Amino acid sequence: MKTYTYTEKKDTRSGFGAGLTELGRTNPNVVALCADLIGSLKMNQFIEENPERFFQIGIAEANMMGIAAGLTIGGKIPFTGTFANFSTGRVYDQIRQSIAYSDKNVKICASHAGLTLGEDGATHQILEDIGLMKMLPGMTVINTCDYNQTKAATIAIAEHEGPVYLRFGRPAVPIFTPEDQKFEIGKAIKLTEGTDATIVATGHLVWEALEASKVLNEQGISAEVINIHTIKPLDDKAILDSVAKTGCIVTAEEHNVLGGLGESVSRVLALHNPTPQEFVATNDTFGESGTPAQLMEKYGLNSATIVEKAQTVIKRK
Repeated sequence: MKTYTYTEKKDTRSGFGAGLTELGRTNPNVVALCADLIGSLKMNQFIEENPERFFQIGIAEANMMGIAAGLTIGGKIPFTGTFANFSTGRVYDQIRQSIAYSDKNVKICASHAGLTLGEDGATHQILEDIGLMKMLPGMTVINTCDYNQTKAATIAIAEHEGPVYLRFGRPAVPIFTPEDQKFEIGKAIKLTEGTDATIVATGHLVWEALEASKVLNEQGISAEVINIHTIKPLDDKAILDSVAKTGCIVTAEEHNVLGGLGESVSRVLALHNPTPQEFVATNDTFGESGTPAQLMEKYGLNSATIVEKAQTVIKRK
């Protein structure tokens, strides 16, 4: 069994900042907009190097989306930055009408997603954003797992023509993917080979899935772990090829069980190969205040729950 280790933890939002900085040096059409959260989105270096290509909109997220849509008409590639809650829920009408419906080349970059926003609580956390964004026609939805992957994804989406929702987070998490990786939109990454159960995970839950696979291996269970960084378009083939071997699947995400990765996978299975499935996600609930670790533990978004669900789904085969 292939094992993964790490020597450093870093927040994924810093990966976004690093990717944006590199784009500032290599792509003159990239511009950045922020809704009064420069430090939180790690945009400082881009701004220092490209002050004429940055627009501070203030706490006016709807206006930011409208301006971003307009900038594309002149050939610019706008990257908007604010918390995930304010990037989606607060401005859904503007995204739908001005960006998605018009197929504008806007990159909606959303930090502090999910429960791991932590102490700011339910009003700032969002667990519905993947569902909101994936339902918009033409919207690409990406949820990265570590610093390196977030940096690579940030660079890659500048080359993609069309609207993108890029979701990342606040807490420091293990860096375990290659520094020199090439990010391919819509292409899942198989991290471990397995024959007894498939585990597909996205975002912060990818590392937890790898940890779970180690525990399962000690129990004599061979788990195949797949990193689903792109939720739309989903890599149907990777999922179907895996369940053809294992005969069951667990989906894991820091998102509501309704509308997220798990339901997208269920659709693929229902259409092509009905397969026992278990879900690791929040269960139709809002979040609350607490440290990221406390919240992930309380809501069962961790390796222990993935192990439990894998054991359950195997019995359903």
